[in-house]
Amino acid sequence: MENQDRITRLLTYKNLLYQLQNIGLVKVFSDNIADALNVSSSLVRKDFVHFGITGSQKGGYEIEFILSRIDEILGKDEVQKVIIVGLGRLGSALFHYGKGFTDEGIKIVAGFDTDPEKIKTESRTPILPTSQLSEYIKKNQIRFAIVTVPESAARQTIDVLKAEKIEGILNFTSLKVKNTETTVIHNVNIEHELARLIYTVNNRP
Repeated sequence: MENQDRITRLLTYKNLLYQLQNIGLVKVFSDNIADALNVSSSLVRKDFVHFGITGSQKGGYEIEFILSRIDEILGKDEVQKVIIVGLGRLGSALFHYGKGFTDEGIKIVAGFDTDPEKIKTESRTPILPTSQLSEYIKKNQIRFAIVTVPESAARQTIDVLKAEKIEGILNFTSLKVKNTETTVIHNVNIEHELARLIYTVNNRP
């Protein structure tokens, strides 16, 4: 959980640093970041030390270096190929948003579905029959997948992905699946997240 919190903060730092860079700043101090994000400067420095982001007490941190280091940490210094399995409403929305992921170094390279009417094998980003999932993963060395299939197909789909050594799965189904030694699985339940948000808002001091 601690590492996940650090990654979340890195993304927040990155967004802020882009804003500072856009107004012409070249260097920044931990105090500047802390004040803007309402966190302690010691926390910012600890995060930077943890990830090997260096600076100087007098000169501060070079924004360009921090941004390039964050991209390296997050694997954004090279394109990460991702497939989407299940093109219902949510899957289709993510699939068609694919261009929006490009700036983050993420490329949706293919979608998979069992509905023959959705199959588009000749498209620039193809939609293929689920029966071709294993073959496609092997041929294209896919490491990441998003799963948005119905709950009835979730277990079988995730088992196939794990069998093909997919390293990371973003699971939007209602089936909660545990990590394995070879596959990291993040379970995302939108209903639960929304309920947590509503509870937090309604119970603010």
